[in-house]
Amino acid sequence: MPSAEDTSVQQERSVVRPTREDEVAAAGSELIGGRSGRWSRLGSTALTPVGAVALVALGMFALGMVQKLPCYNWAWFQGAGSQYTHACYSDIPHLYAGRGFSDGLVPYFDRLPGDMQYLEYPVLTGVFMQIASWLTPGGSIQHQEQVYWLVNAGMLMICTAIIAVCVARTHRRRPWDGLLVALAPAFALTATINWDLLAVALTAAAMLMWSRSRPLAFGILIGLATAAKLYPVLLLGPAFVLCWRAAKWRAFWVATLGAAASWLVVNLPVMVFAPEGWKKFYTFSEERSIDFGSFWLIITQRTGESIDVSTVNTVSTLATVGLCAAIGALTLTAPRRPRFAQLAFLVVAVFILVNKVYSPQYVLWLIPLAALARPRWRDFLIWQACEVMYFLGIWMYLAYTTSGDKHQGLPTEGYQLAIALHLLGTLYLCAVVVRDILMPERDGVRRDGSDDPSGGVLDGAPDAFVLGRAAARPPRHAALTVEGPRVEWGAGGSPAAD
Repeated sequence: MPSAEDTSVQQERSVVRPTREDEVAAAGSELIGGRSGRWSRLGSTALTPVGAVALVALGMFALGMVQKLPCYNWAWFQGAGSQYTHACYSDIPHLYAGRGFSDGLVPYFDRLPGDMQYLEYPVLTGVFMQIASWLTPGGSIQHQEQVYWLVNAGMLMICTAIIAVCVARTHRRRPWDGLLVALAPAFALTATINWDLLAVALTAAAMLMWSRSRPLAFGILIGLATAAKLYPVLLLGPAFVLCWRAAKWRAFWVATLGAAASWLVVNLPVMVFAPEGWKKFYTFSEERSIDFGSFWLIITQRTGESIDVSTVNTVSTLATVGLCAAIGALTLTAPRRPRFAQLAFLVVAVFILVNKVYSPQYVLWLIPLAALARPRWRDFLIWQACEVMYFLGIWMYLAYTTSGDKHQGLPTEGYQLAIALHLLGTLYLCAVVVRDILMPERDGVRRDGSDDPSGGVLDGAPDAFVLGRAAARPPRHAALTVEGPRVEWGAGGSPAAD
């Protein structure tokens, strides 16, 4: 019977260490003493990789809170311009009073004064906001808004820990990939702008459940995530086309029914008893005009011509459907079935790229998916640099528009450049993910002969339906393992060593 030390060593060897296969990770590790050693060994009394990732994520979240200090102390409450020049804006304190929480109004049921008649967020996010308001004590309105932001930040910090742990555990042999999420600068900068981390945490947990071959739990979590933000429902698309290629229909339908059931459990009471308030999120999304961060804004600003909202909605919807259909075709014709995380990243990225608005916190949707789809530090940091530039660009642009005759900040042309950087950075990451799909030997996750560590029931499953060259010529793509010997991927779906 193996000793505890032998088991620990065996587990340690099975874990892929980025510092041994990623030159950027190896160079960066020199800042903390070099490549990982015995302190990171699994099964020892020292901190495990998952624990280390979670602690780093919480530390970065705390730094993000520190970055908001100028606004917390005064800039949120003294005019609009200061919160932009300090790049520390957050919706959270402003909506505490703006959406009736300070007056004890109940979301969706009580009508709000002003133009926004009801809360314009999905139901589960509204519940999150309401719970935070219950935990906010009385006092002056400024004090209440400060505490409300702190309470929400504490709840969002819990979401951050969940995201970090789930990403680190989704690929069993690659827990250190979670550091991509934990150290992502855009994550720290945007974490407390809005309530998106609730949906991101539920989605990350859903990805973990799918990787563990638990489609019902995956579906339930996707339904809950969709009840907090719309984008998680898009992950059912990759599940559909991958299950089609592998003939795993039972897993897909179980997941879909679970998602529908959990979404209804959350939404149905509000749909029945407060229908006008419930549908506000959907009508607001439909009626919202072209807004910050989208290529649509660049078009209207450069041409000086407005575009009808209905036209934008139609074109965006058709573009999303068309691009998702292209991703589906790529899935069925690729030489090897793509990994679930790769397709999840692509469909959410498509949704973001063609949307009529891109709020800076939307990058949170992509960060965990990007870490699983393309866990290479160089590509990830290139993309993050573009997102940080956009983060600074939007606040400097808003500072410019609110500075009056002083014209302090970033002019329109500069903001358009920031939007272009965001779009190009996201397109770049999409391009390398598509390249990995077409050339699976370039996929870092598959270098050791793995199939789809996040695929659950799909991992190692043989193909049942393929199209094009995938059907005409079964693939045999070689890749190098971490240790060096060459492996071959055959038509049966399982890697075999030469």
